[in-house]
Amino acid sequence: MSEVAVERVTPVSSAPLWATLVATFFGIGRLRPGPGTWGSAGAVLIWAVVWRWIPAQAHWVVLAGLALLAIVVGIPAATRFARAWQLKDPQSVVIDEVAGQWITLLFAPISWKTLLLGFILFRAFDILKPPPVRQLEGLPEGTGIVVDDVAAGLYALLVMQLVLHFRLLSL
Repeated sequence: MSEVAVERVTPVSSAPLWATLVATFFGIGRLRPGPGTWGSAGAVLIWAVVWRWIPAQAHWVVLAGLALLAIVVGIPAATRFARAWQLKDPQSVVIDEVAGQWITLLFAPISWKTLLLGFILFRAFDILKPPPVRQLEGLPEGTGIVVDDVAAGLYALLVMQLVLHFRLLSL
């Protein structure tokens, strides 16, 4: 069976604890069904809670910093985790969805409508993988795992900003 359909029950070797915690976003990637959806939902919920304690003018800076942190730490974590499981892109790795989801929400005002739209847009681009998103999966190890979702997040960010600019979403 393909690695997309079935994952191993146990890893071939063990990934360091830090890599497992980061790659699975503290275990969220172990939730079924649809671990990527759970990872995206976790990222949205965290931002929905955290933004309240940050001054409004700093929202985008903090969220960009969180996304950058998820990318910079996520790539080596995903690499170590994937090597341990001997899979190209283990479904349990969801730090890439977290990074892409946070990129999607950059510059968006916080409301249940923007959070929901951002979630839907990111999941759609992550699943459909329009060019060059799918091609980015071919990059080596953790880079390919994470960067394709960064690109999906950028597509979703663009659409989100167009929707907001043209006031297609009543806030």
